[in-house]
Amino acid sequence: MNKALSSAHPCSDGPLAVTEVPAPKRLPARAGPNAVGYALMALIFAVDAAAADFGTKGGPEPANVDAIVNILQQDPYDMELLISYGTSKGGSAGHIALAIRDLSPGDDLVYSANFYADRASKHARDFYTDDLMVRIPKKEYLFKTLSSLADTASFGLDFGEIYKRSVIGVRVYGVPAAEKEALAAYFARINDDYHNRVANTEYHDGEVRYDYLRLNCAKTIGAGFKYGAGYRGLEVTSATLLSGRRLVAAANANVPTEMAMKLLKEWNARGYRLDVVWYKKYEGSTYVDPHDDEKVAFKDLPNRFPSVLSSDFRKEQDHYEDVDNLFAMYLLYNLSRYRVRVNDESKLLEIDKSRIPTSYPEAAELAAKNAKADSEDFRRRLPFRRRGTEIGEPAAENGKRTVP
Repeated sequence: MNKALSSAHPCSDGPLAVTEVPAPKRLPARAGPNAVGYALMALIFAVDAAAADFGTKGGPEPANVDAIVNILQQDPYDMELLISYGTSKGGSAGHIALAIRDLSPGDDLVYSANFYADRASKHARDFYTDDLMVRIPKKEYLFKTLSSLADTASFGLDFGEIYKRSVIGVRVYGVPAAEKEALAAYFARINDDYHNRVANTEYHDGEVRYDYLRLNCAKTIGAGFKYGAGYRGLEVTSATLLSGRRLVAAANANVPTEMAMKLLKEWNARGYRLDVVWYKKYEGSTYVDPHDDEKVAFKDLPNRFPSVLSSDFRKEQDHYEDVDNLFAMYLLYNLSRYRVRVNDESKLLEIDKSRIPTSYPEAAELAAKNAKADSEDFRRRLPFRRRGTEIGEPAAENGKRTVP
């Protein structure tokens, strides 16, 4: 792979639809002052939500989130690695988090490194910084427009991811309960280290705080598996700064897609079964992050497959040619089982595509073969028909397109 040095952020950033609308809440017959106050607050919130656009912070969200999640949970997976797309025109490798099942009532619990837990004073003022490893119910992380963390939680990152970008969920089956407990305990330990300003641990040199090159989302998730769950052979790199040169550190930074590929190999070696759910970005969100200097609505942000550090790193989504990116896109497609999206008309979630996934050994072998052939054909700059199919929405049916 042709590695490219970059100081850009390597973590940032027949349809089936079931409606489930909660019954309206009623006040007690003899409502005291507190009950009346709560009722007024609920009424104010309802008015604000009704005035907001669908898929914006505090606005309406799909009414059938619980029903669709219940369908997905009929499969007995144990964990789900959540790989978020990049939202920059170039240089964004997306984000990675881990959902562990049975740690939240009726839901999975997502562990996600907090981009703003870096001790910067500007972030302490305006963002949620209580924890380095934020814990979020998966329904909230993917689909909700209000956060249970705090008003300062980041919409599109800490919650409501699908309104900002697509997310790939790699579901893992057959994980022992002890391994899940060890992961949760290790992430709690990282939080303790962050709260206590601990420095120089087995997983990080220097103070434990978020650093987008040295202690980012990919490194924290990798550290959980390496040191918490005992994946001793898992490579978790250390991006050492030399004379403060961030470009040097970037070459050795842990990157979400690369860490995901390492973990898939580890899980296959342990005999765990894998499949993939692709959560499609809702493309109509008019929300503009008030901290975004360019004031771009979510619907207008790029939605790029999270690139590895390579010659593709600053290319647009449809122009990836690096063999490692092609391998990752083809492998994840071969493992795909479901595609989940918001129906544009009904504003309900639906599982609009399903397929039988290939086993990991077969999926990896086919992806490697097709990625190598397609990457070589790209270099020739002659028209050709792609052999592999990328995850998401291929440019043509079955991902087979003639490349000029």
